[in-house]
Amino acid sequence: MKWILYAGILAMTTSAAFAETINFDSDRPGAPPTGWIAGVTGRGTSHWTVEADATAPSKPNVLKQSGEGTFPWCVRKGVALTDGFVEVKFKPISGREDQSGGVIWRWKDGNKH
Repeated sequence: MKWILYAGILAMTTSAAFAETINFDSDRPGAPPTGWIAGVTGRGTSHWTVEADATAPSKPNVLKQSGEGTFPWCVRKGVALTDGFVEVKFKPISGREDQSGGVIWRWKDGNKH
């Protein structure tokens, strides 16, 4: 499965109300996003890079997964969310078995998220 994450993480907490939008527009195309770690649960290899995409809601960049793996993941380090919400946009670009994406919370490591 290969897909694009358009991004847009919005969070609100009860302790300090704030909203944050995260996109990849200031990251260098062709490289992984700054402050994120990536891997795969199961078999295969993930390959996450920031890429320019004219269809991005927030132009110019998106986060693209172009590897082959059971469950590729990419996680932003140092994020904590309490009583809030997360919203993301995905665009499947290939694959037959599982054309989907999702949000990970309570992530510990690549096999215990």
